[in-house]
Amino acid sequence: MTSARSDFGELLHTWRDRLSPADAGFAVTRGRRAPGLRREELAQLAGLSVDYILRLEQGRARNPSAQVVGALARALQLSRAERDELYRGAGLLPPQDGTIGTHVPPGIQRLTARLGDVPIGVFAADWTLVWWNGMWSALHGDPSMVPVGERNLARAVFGAGAARTSVRPFRSDRAEGAFAASIVADLKDAVSRYPADARLDRLVHDLRATSEAFAQLWTTATASQHTSDRKTIRHPEIGDISLDCDVLVVPGADLRMVTYTAAAGSDDAGKLDLLRVTNGRAAGTLP
Repeated sequence: MTSARSDFGELLHTWRDRLSPADAGFAVTRGRRAPGLRREELAQLAGLSVDYILRLEQGRARNPSAQVVGALARALQLSRAERDELYRGAGLLPPQDGTIGTHVPPGIQRLTARLGDVPIGVFAADWTLVWWNGMWSALHGDPSMVPVGERNLARAVFGAGAARTSVRPFRSDRAEGAFAASIVADLKDAVSRYPADARLDRLVHDLRATSEAFAQLWTTATASQHTSDRKTIRHPEIGDISLDCDVLVVPGADLRMVTYTAAAGSDDAGKLDLLRVTNGRAAGTLP
């Protein structure tokens, strides 16, 4: 197992050096010495501490969880084969067929990084948030501050843990209850397609046990197609911001890209610009 741990650290370091900072959404400045990502950049992308990345690379941190390895694989923009190699290097079995995939293709990651003006979050079939860009963090708060197991939209809507407390207040232009019902309908569809997925089974079991609203919807919600929505988010620094929310499906990956945009020249577009400049930490609000 010692060799496996050493291999894991070597893989991590090699693939960190290989990834272009620009492809990961970071500005490339003069005098930059690192050939690829710095440790602090990888830590930011994966939602881990810099010290933990260092200990993993040096083989001093052992037994990384499957969630940690998955986050690192996504942050490093690995192919499926490389992802599986990283899992094996950590002494873990790669994700099996028939379970919900959290692998985000490198092209989708580059797209979210280069569309830096648009808040984008990428979700798995069970509405687990698996990737996001800087503007998503500026609008919704930094997901890396939420425990990995709580980064799920269904837990945010119906749960009682960190996911729910981290969500900023918002309202939808859709009929009351329609948004919550659509999330439950999506989970029911996921269960029918991934009956052997233990994480999904645990998610549904937890929410049925802790949320009366979820339990009721589980027996009544029917499939509903996601359409464009308009949502008003109450941001702690800039106040209410109303944006068009669109859900785009990634073919072949069973992923959803959620985007937020505003019409050019509108007050809300100005607020998005302010978020972009201040990274969500505005000193005051727009008039």
